[in-house]
Amino acid sequence: MNVIRAVIVDDEELARQVVHEMLLPHPEVEVVAECANGFDAVKAVAELSPDLLFLDVQMPKLDGFEVLELIGPDIAVVFTTAYDQYALRAFEVHAVDYLLKPFDATRFDAALERAKERLGTKMPPPSELAAAARAPLQYLERIVVRDGPKVDIIPCERLDYAEAQDDYVLLRSQGKNYLKQETISNLETSLDPAKFVRIHRSYIVNLERIAKIEPYTKDSRVAVLGDGMKLPVSRSGYTRLKELLGEG
Repeated sequence: MNVIRAVIVDDEELARQVVHEMLLPHPEVEVVAECANGFDAVKAVAELSPDLLFLDVQMPKLDGFEVLELIGPDIAVVFTTAYDQYALRAFEVHAVDYLLKPFDATRFDAALERAKERLGTKMPPPSELAAAARAPLQYLERIVVRDGPKVDIIPCERLDYAEAQDDYVLLRSQGKNYLKQETISNLETSLDPAKFVRIHRSYIVNLERIAKIEPYTKDSRVAVLGDGMKLPVSRSGYTRLKELLGEG
């Protein structure tokens, strides 16, 4: 019998204990770590390479979706959650296993069996699942980025701009660059459109950082930021800017 290595992540000790007890009749599953917060979960996954994760959604510091973004889509995940209706809808659409608290042994066993069937298959792209689980008109307040063992948290109000780089985005904040594996189109849907605007196919900018817009060539313009950085503005981007800035 192949042993399935599992990690339990929940900020409530009692909730971790419940999952642990419901795993007792399943000797094929070995709990290799229990984590009380998202930072410890990311560290445990990096160090232990588990097969299966029982992951709480609502946690302080890092929530379940942020943890998922940082560990990638290669681990089978069973989400545990108390009440988030939008998260449940997203899980169902993406065919992700979840347990709605409080759950009983029958429901737990069913989720575990489905998770076993999915071992070795990829999860949906984490950023897509997180975006789908947010309530309508609920936008990111922060962006999490993993750099080796380090996790950086960028409050969105401190984001100057984002630049597309293939399947990554370069995030500029407070004089530093961060690289995150996500498409710029997905990031765009996650940011508040009243504060961030796609000014070019490769650039999203924080409106508060724009000092002025200047002509560049006869038919093009650049947005000049407060620190002097110049970003290209496409024709459609200029139209969006004028609408947001209340110009003609």
